[in-house]
Amino acid sequence: MRVVFEQAQTGLRVLATGLIVLMALIALGYTLAAALGLLPWLTLYAQFGDLTWLHAGHATQIGITLLLCSLLLYLPATRRVAALERSHRQFQVSMEDVARAYHLAHTADRAGVFSLSSEFDAVRERLAYLRDHPELDRLEPELLELAAQMSHTARDLADIYSDEKVARARMFLRQRQQEAERQQQLIVEAHHALRGIRKWSQQVELEESVVASRLGQLEEQLQATLPALGYTLGRDGANVVPIPDRPAAE
Repeated sequence: MRVVFEQAQTGLRVLATGLIVLMALIALGYTLAAALGLLPWLTLYAQFGDLTWLHAGHATQIGITLLLCSLLLYLPATRRVAALERSHRQFQVSMEDVARAYHLAHTADRAGVFSLSSEFDAVRERLAYLRDHPELDRLEPELLELAAQMSHTARDLADIYSDEKVARARMFLRQRQQEAERQQQLIVEAHHALRGIRKWSQQVELEESVVASRLGQLEEQLQATLPALGYTLGRDGANVVPIPDRPAAE
């Protein structure tokens, strides 16, 4: 579609240029013939207020002739601009084709399709691959050769970022990510366990303090009750012993 549009645009430009040249030549020839008295001048009645211009037809004919002849001066510049646009368009299309062919060759190089090591054989191998590729059957041989040379120049890059090495690196990163996620899960579980242990420890300490308080109260009550029964706590506080008899007063 783009090619058809460009061809139609080029055809209309050529047709417009031919019409301008033809009209300029006709106007110039007719004006020269009228100046020599071979053909009549253009007759035109013009009046501005009370002023009547008798030679308005002469002036109009000469003005149109000068205008058409002046347009001829811009035709070379227009042609140069059109040539530059066409050259730029062709260069852009060629570079797109080269980039596409280089991408295909570089992809094949990363997949390990090419095996020859010498420069001449490697370029020839890449060129043969590009010539047999179904997507590049309409490209010119010069473009394919340029893409093959570019692919050979980037062979070290293709070796570094080969499909096998890239897949191995992705697998390694995936394993590291899985390990990091597993460690993160273990840390979360450890935090939950730590909170449970801390809560349990606080509960045990609270129960121990309650037990110690009740034991202290029980000991006080026991110390207050035993003397009435003739007993007392031992020195160690763990045994109950009878109170020794006091000597009688003399």
